[in-house]
Amino acid sequence: MLKIIQGALDTSELLKDYQEEACAKNFGAFCVFVGIVRGEGNVQGLSFDIYEALLKTWFEKWRHKAKDLGVVLKMAHSVGDVLIGQSSFLCVLMGKNRKNALELYENFIEDFKRNAPIWKYDLIDNERIYAKERSHPLKGSGLLA
Repeated sequence: MLKIIQGALDTSELLKDYQEEACAKNFGAFCVFVGIVRGEGNVQGLSFDIYEALLKTWFEKWRHKAKDLGVVLKMAHSVGDVLIGQSSFLCVLMGKNRKNALELYENFIEDFKRNAPIWKYDLIDNERIYAKERSHPLKGSGLLA
């Protein structure tokens, strides 16, 4: 399941729901990654644009890969502004045992950073400034600026 949420994520609420699902399915593995906006320089936070149709396609490929290994994949990402100390990204991989969930964990997160169609902006003096130096071009396309 993929959730796109305006503004910062309420990770406590999302994790509560996902953990209840894991318990209901009698899963023993619950692997979590939470991305938190950190302060650097004069940045007040980050802002995100998402190409939803492409993100859904990208996520579905990973969801099917996970399902083939008996793993349930959940992801939530912010669109719009997220301030320092708030969360913009959450993924959970859960399954009967840890081996397959952990096998996917790093590969999913690294592929997300490189290939998910999400564009990042720095919030500086209440302006959105494209974070070009921390962005990656999408395969088969030019870098959107």
